Amino acid sequence: MTQSKSPTGAPWRNFYGRRHGKTLRSSQKGYLDEDLDKLSPGPVDWEVNPDRAPLDLAARFGAREIWLEIGFGGGEHMVHQAVQHPDAAIIGCEPFINGVAMLLGKIRAAGAKNVAVHPGDARDLFDVLPAASISRAFLLYPDPWPKKKHHRRRFVTPEHLEPLARVLKPGAEFRVATDIPDYVRQTLEQVPAHGFTWTAEGPTDWRAPWDDWLSTRYEQKALREGRVPHYLTFVRD
Repeated sequence: MTQSKSPTGAPWRNFYGRRHGKTLRSSQKGYLDEDLDKLSPGPVDWEVNPDRAPLDLAARFGAREIWLEIGFGGGEHMVHQAVQHPDAAIIGCEPFINGVAMLLGKIRAAGAKNVAVHPGDARDLFDVLPAASISRAFLLYPDPWPKKKHHRRRFVTPEHLEPLARVLKPGAEFRVATDIPDYVRQTLEQVPAHGFTWTAEGPTDWRAPWDDWLSTRYEQKALREGRVPHYLTFVRD
């Protein structure tokens, strides 16, 4: 059956969640106006790349290895990784424009030069990332969609994991952090079924954060509310 298309030629994809929140401050509007376009990873949107030509990552980032953060929230972890690992370049995806504005402010404050931002759906970016081009990916405290009938909206489903597996290099690391036990269950069921190996050898491997971890505001909220973080590491087969 032919997939339905929007007027731009893009496939119709259900999007769940918010794109806008509270009114942006004038400084945040300035970040979006002045910084967002120049931090693009390349032509992702269907209007400017209807043929879905692969991004030229070497032209954009040089010889750096490329990392990907899916849903960067307020951007604190992404900027931390960029500063700690200047030899890598990090692309962040986030459709929530308030989070994008927060990230741009943090990028300015840190002076990070090895970052790119896609203010939209990760699936659109997956369409134009070359195969086996990403060396590490992060999925940190994704929306849990706690109701059972909404579990199909979670990231750890075939609709997202199949293209993620395509763009990750063999041996690439995929990090998942969540405080929701049922999200852990679904992650451990679905991710290995789509070309990944869970690396844990004992409880410490999912109870202790990564050595270069920066606790996010979402994690701090979870800890205040008595929920236990889980840190899951997978490797692309």
